[in-house]
Amino acid sequence: MSEQKERKNPFFFPYNTPHDVAPFDRIKLEDYEEAFLEGIRREDEQIDKIMNDPRKPTFDNTIISIDDEKDGEGYYDLLERVSSVFFNQLSAETNDDMDALAQKLSPVLTKHANDIRLNEKLFERIKYVHQHHRKLTPEEKMLLDKCYDGFVRSGALLDAAGKERLRQLTEEASMLGLQFSQNLLKENKAFTLHITDESQLDGLPETAREAAALAAKEMEKDGWVFTLDVPSYSPFMTYSTQRELRRQMYMAKNTECIHDNSENNLEICKRLINLRRELAQLLGYKAFADYVLKHRMAGNVRNVYKLLNDLIAAYKPTAIKEVAAIEKLAKKTEGKDFKLEPWDFGFYSHKLQLEKYNLDAEMLRPYFELSKVIDGVFSLANRLYGITFKENKDIPVYHPDVKAYEVFDKDGSFLAVFYADFHPRKGKQGGAWMTEYQGQWIDREGENVRPHVSVVMNFTKPTEEKPALLTLGEVETFLHEFGHSLHGMFANTRFESLSGTNVWWDFVELPSQFMENFAIEKEFLRTFAFHYQTGEPIPDELIDRIIKSRNYNVAYACLRQVSFGLLDMAYYTKKEAFTDDIIPFEKKAWEKAMVTEQLPYTCMTVQFSHIMSGGYAAGYYSYKWAEVLDADAFAVFKKEGIFNPVTAQRFRDCILSKGGTENPMVLYKHFKGSEPTIDALLKRNGIRRGKK
Repeated sequence: MSEQKERKNPFFFPYNTPHDVAPFDRIKLEDYEEAFLEGIRREDEQIDKIMNDPRKPTFDNTIISIDDEKDGEGYYDLLERVSSVFFNQLSAETNDDMDALAQKLSPVLTKHANDIRLNEKLFERIKYVHQHHRKLTPEEKMLLDKCYDGFVRSGALLDAAGKERLRQLTEEASMLGLQFSQNLLKENKAFTLHITDESQLDGLPETAREAAALAAKEMEKDGWVFTLDVPSYSPFMTYSTQRELRRQMYMAKNTECIHDNSENNLEICKRLINLRRELAQLLGYKAFADYVLKHRMAGNVRNVYKLLNDLIAAYKPTAIKEVAAIEKLAKKTEGKDFKLEPWDFGFYSHKLQLEKYNLDAEMLRPYFELSKVIDGVFSLANRLYGITFKENKDIPVYHPDVKAYEVFDKDGSFLAVFYADFHPRKGKQGGAWMTEYQGQWIDREGENVRPHVSVVMNFTKPTEEKPALLTLGEVETFLHEFGHSLHGMFANTRFESLSGTNVWWDFVELPSQFMENFAIEKEFLRTFAFHYQTGEPIPDELIDRIIKSRNYNVAYACLRQVSFGLLDMAYYTKKEAFTDDIIPFEKKAWEKAMVTEQLPYTCMTVQFSHIMSGGYAAGYYSYKWAEVLDADAFAVFKKEGIFNPVTAQRFRDCILSKGGTENPMVLYKHFKGSEPTIDALLKRNGIRRGKK
């Protein structure tokens, strides 16, 4: 009992860890709420000081003070400190108690944020500085505009009734977004396919069988267990000859959160769509998409639809041929009366890929042992930018799967802390993402505070017999998230709110998608792709097959992404209350991009985290927008040399280190010298505009 009384909340004191990283080994559940409430109190105190400063408002005593809300001693921002740990853990390592605490704290935190943004006295100071300020640097001007516009977009110009309504809308949306995510995680983890008859494993590669056996063992079951996590689900749908079991897996995956239970997300989605529409209209916009796109490279709804429609026009003829070829093979195999269903598509698509290119994801796995892939990705960063990575086991981590590295710049100076979290587990959301536990900024004494970045993924786990062996797709995912992390690690701006990935959302995917290009470059693969048993390098002939097959089903994949963009825009361009039934509305919204038959009782919306709870509402098109940018940028590297350090340094200096300090198109033109065009993407994908 005495130990309990003497224990101190680690958030309140210097961490005394390497690089002041979060002390995951000392943080307990009960620490969070106490730190959140004290962090709110301290931030209120700081805002009160700024608001009641008797001096005339200036950029320095108002805008900088708001952006740099450290505590009274200038040591750290407690609220930011606890928030970064808690909400990252909520995605990567949650449990029922953390979920319950998140629901409890969500309205408190939303109210606090609204109290600041709707503070009339504080806004009057910001408004004064916006109208009367000293000569500012471009970065200072960007911060001022972002601060002023952030308050306006959060309701600062509304009357009292409008402000009260905005509070209601944002608090409800925050709670529902959280509920959406928790429901999806529970539904995803609730389903398992338990097999005890070995004959039902027919077609599955050894890696999938071993992973399923390990999953069963972890659940204390006999046989094999398959889940809806991608490393389990994807191989099953690709290789299993058991059509009925593929159907069960497919339907389980594609009916998540539409069942008649407490995890149903249908009404939550409808409500979120309407809350966002009403919020945008309250702030003077016709629809939520108009509100969002004001701060995007696309600029307006018309430009988003132009991109999506141009892609449909360019890719759909090819996509139709791709699907027809798969259907032809299926009928040839099964008989002319065979009807290709969605749970058959991956299976026969794989067979056609084998037939055309003699290429299979399982052929590549032995060459993509995780530790070697890590070495390869780190070596690529070293070759491009001169940076090095050193694992530091003294840095605390929140799970044994997580590795922590110190990153050093080419001059040997400390650059960042890099966490990598590789494998699926019970308390972890699906998918892959990059995040930060600490951003970069330059403090008032001139010290460049370096970032702590993390990539979180759901890769194939090691088994008792084999190390973690990845697919080429998983290697691409690693490169993607690593590209985001470089954006964070190279951040070199004065203000934290403008550093790293704090850029417009249709620009944020450029650094990540750019890195994916290296996945099929022969020179890159030769640096790390060695057989995990023999040590033999990946054969040139196999690399050639990878390159030849790079555009296999590329048009189908493009239209799939476009369909998601269309669905997103259909919801968030609504000007009237959304009263439709989600499922039929979804089918109609993306119909133009569809090249396969849709099933009536499946639903994407209810598990579409990006646009419901992940910040991409009215912004999913960003992936295709950034793909135009990344193809255009990589074409520069292809011309000047893919490992050219001068080109890489220009990319770092003009884009990766600049964060949101300038308009992204300006940054891009600094790098390339001109605006991007769609031509490089069409060339990369083997598509030509106007080609039938």
